[in-house]
This record gives sequence, C-alpha cells and structure tokens, in this order.
Amino acid sequence: MADGSQSGPDRLAELDSLRSESLLGGGLEAVEKQHEKGKLTARERLDLLFDPGTFVEFDRFVTHRATDFGMDKKKILGDGVVTGYGKIDGRPVYCFAQDFTVLGGSLSETFAAKICKVMDLAVRNGAPFIGLNDSGGARIQEGVVSLGGYADIFFRNTNASGVIPQISVILGPCAGGAVYSPAITDFIVMTKKTSHMFITGPKVIKSVLNEDVSFDDLGGAYPHYQKSGVAHFACEDEHDSIDTVKKLLGYIPQNNLESPPRVMPEDDPERMDAELDGIVPDNPNQPYDMKKVIHHVVDEGAFLEVHAGWAQNMVVGFARLDGQSVGIVANQPNVLAGTLDINAAVKAARFVRFCDAFNVPLITFVDVPGFLPGTEQEHNGIIRNGAKLIYAFSEATVPKLTIVTRKAYGGAYCVMCSKHIGADLNLGWPTAEIAVMGPQGAVEIVFKKEMDQAENRAAKEEELVGEYRRKFATPYVAAARGYLDDLIKPRETRPRLISMLGTLSGKRESRPPKKHGNIPL
Repeated sequence: MADGSQSGPDRLAELDSLRSESLLGGGLEAVEKQHEKGKLTARERLDLLFDPGTFVEFDRFVTHRATDFGMDKKKILGDGVVTGYGKIDGRPVYCFAQDFTVLGGSLSETFAAKICKVMDLAVRNGAPFIGLNDSGGARIQEGVVSLGGYADIFFRNTNASGVIPQISVILGPCAGGAVYSPAITDFIVMTKKTSHMFITGPKVIKSVLNEDVSFDDLGGAYPHYQKSGVAHFACEDEHDSIDTVKKLLGYIPQNNLESPPRVMPEDDPERMDAELDGIVPDNPNQPYDMKKVIHHVVDEGAFLEVHAGWAQNMVVGFARLDGQSVGIVANQPNVLAGTLDINAAVKAARFVRFCDAFNVPLITFVDVPGFLPGTEQEHNGIIRNGAKLIYAFSEATVPKLTIVTRKAYGGAYCVMCSKHIGADLNLGWPTAEIAVMGPQGAVEIVFKKEMDQAENRAAKEEELVGEYRRKFATPYVAAARGYLDDLIKPRETRPRLISMLGTLSGKRESRPPKKHGNIPL
C-alpha cells in the first residue's frame, strides 16, 4: 500500500494496480471454473444488468478481518461481493453481486457490512435494490459473526419492504439461512439448471431422513416455480434472468412515494376488440383462457405474468392501459374451473399487497365458481389462507377496478374485489352470473323435495335450474342493487377501464390510524 515515501505518479500507479487486482476476484482459474459451470462472474452480471458505463462500485478495497484457520493468507480485495449503484433504463438502482470465485461467495462480517451499506443507501435515496445471489453460505471460519451478518441483512430487508422494490436473482447456490433474505424481498428470479435454494441440502436430508433427492429436485428452479411458489420467475439462463428483471422494473416505481413509470402509448385507448364478445362459451361449464381476455384488453397485448408456474387457477402480473402500469389479478377457468384454493389465494394476496404498497392500480377479472372443496383444503387452512385475499383487497387503497366475465358465486364473489370490499368500479359482462351458489347446487338444496316428488325428475330439475338462472344467476340483479356499476359489452372493456383509471388518478382514501393490521398469516 502507499506510504509517505511514494511520489504522486507511484501512488496513482499503485491505485491502478489494486483496481485491476480487485477486478480478478478469486483469480483467473476460479473464473474459468465459473464459466465451465455455465455461470457468469459477478462483474459480467453487473455489466448485463446496468446501462453501459453507469455502474459505480463501493468498497472495492474491503477485506475480511478473520485470521484463524489460515484466513490471514486468503485476503482478497472486495471480500467476495461487489456492491454499488448504476442506472437501468436511465433510472438509479442499487445492487450487490455475490462473487462465487472468492471463497465460494461465502458471507463474512465485512461481506455483510458491504451489503448493508448499499441497502441503507438504496432506502435513503428511494431506489430499487437488486441482489444477485451466488454463494455457498456463511463463512465457517468466522462462526457467529457471519450469522450476525445475515441477520443484519434480514433486518434491512424487512425495513425496506414496502418502501423500495427489492428483487432477488438466484444465479447459483443459496442455502441455509441465506434463503431468508430473498424470501423477504418482493420478487425472486431463478435460473434453470444453475440456481438452487433450500434450507437443508441433499446430504443432510439423506443422513436424517434416509431420503435420496438431487439438488435440482430439492431446490432447483422448477420445484420452486411450480410447487412451492418461492420463485416468481424461472428463466432459461442468466441473460434471460437479467432481462426479466429489467422488464419487471419497467412496471414499478422507484419507491412507495412515486407513481409507476408511464410510457407513451402506441395502442388506441378507444380500441374495441369484437373477438371479446364471443370469448365466453355459451355453456357455463365450458372453460376458456382468461389470459386471452387480458391480452385483448391491455396495451399491445403485452402482459408480464408473475408466478406463472404456480397456482395456475389464478393469474397475476403486470400490464399497461394507455401507457399506465397496472396489476392484473384474474381467475383462470382453464385450471380447476378457476376455483379459489389455498395457493391461489396466497398468490393473489401477495401480489395485491405489492401493488398497493407501490401505487400500482389493480384490475381484477372474475370468473370464480367458489372455493375448492375437500378435506385437504380444509385441513390445510383454506379458511385462514382465503382470508388473506379478503384482507389484501380490503386493505388496498390504490384504484381497484373489477370486471365479472362469468361466474361469481358465494363467498368467492365477495373475495374477488367486489364492491363491498372497496372496489372503485365494478363492471359486468352480459355473461356474468352472480349468485350465492351455482344454479345446479342451489336447486338441489332449495327444491330437492319438489324434484323428488316429480314424475320426471330430470325434466323438473332442468326447468328449475333454468328458472333459477333467469332470476338469480344474472348480472341484472346485482346491477339493480348497485353492486355492479354498469353492464357492458365485452368489447367495451378496454376503453371503460382506461376512462375510469383517468378519473382515479387523484384517489385519496383514509383508514383508521394503527401501527399495522394483523393479516391472518
């Protein structure tokens, strides 16, 4: 390092030398091994993420403090994590990138301190925070100090929640306590084949439970994208993962005090798509794809679906209407008839709360025959978990617009952002059916005795089902009560939503003062 005897040019030369050294991470051999695994280095990832030439690094000369177990001979500049800020599409973003080439990306006291510093700056300056995770876990040689470092990060993740958007990208291993930082963040992006998340690895599971499981089957992108719901996106490779992060950032604001970015629309706000008029089948039991409805309504058909692989009976994601970012929540009749189950309710509730925290208006498309019945759902807590969605919609104060396309039965009608839990605009298509329950089930309960006594039970049942459908399973009863603000042709959905969003741009809604509510977790 520089001392008083060095001349100015010598000191500049030493600075250049140390900067170059810091760029090598764990060395060329370690970089080659990283590439052999199909993975990029931390700095290569940062080059992909940020606008060219905008990334500014912090703490590149930091080294670890441990001296035991030979650590005094393993000091590497940066200590295994690159931190700093840059611009993505011209907007400031803070970030860390774990460097697996340095001691397996293991977290030390100073490693954690670097992350905490940049997280504090992100919150202070109201900018999104992105974590690029690729780490073997806590640095064993530092013991409890490294564990304390994780806890320091968790605390900051929690404080930043709802203040700035937080996105975690899993690009390698993320195990043990390390998984809880991503779990607190708003979105998790995983890369197929190279990323893994788990609390306990395959070796421990084998020794404790005598169960054989591979890394991919235990904690790869697919199980977390399709089964656990931990991962919001599963991407083909690292380039795809980083592109997904950029797309996601394009829909959300810098912080909770700002509005989402608005783009100049190229799609006509008055556009009406006649294909929507026939998209709901005449047979009320025939499925259709709600995603097609969404694509027909939103700007240029562009829809960034979130959690697409998990709880597919519910669809959530981001789109734009006349250039304004909106969050979409929709039942999916193509899967489980669009019923609400535990996972669907949790998926939607989490998304609704994110949109509400960051001022993203909510558009809800409803076609729901009710909650999924059965002992498995009841015993696993459909009551508790279904209540999360009621809570989320009721708590949300952003503009909320709801379109009933077909079925809205029973308690599920209430849950899916009905007028009664604070929706600002509720529209119905002529195909809407709003009732306590479906005609078939209602007739079985109300007219069972009458049907049993009929000479031709099937004919009587058909007659009563038709009568019930005409009298109760119709949008006109709800419209007469004011529960639906209007009945529209499906083709009119896009211009009506855009018009209403314009009137809600200054929405203000006061709630009772409180520290926080007690969502039924």
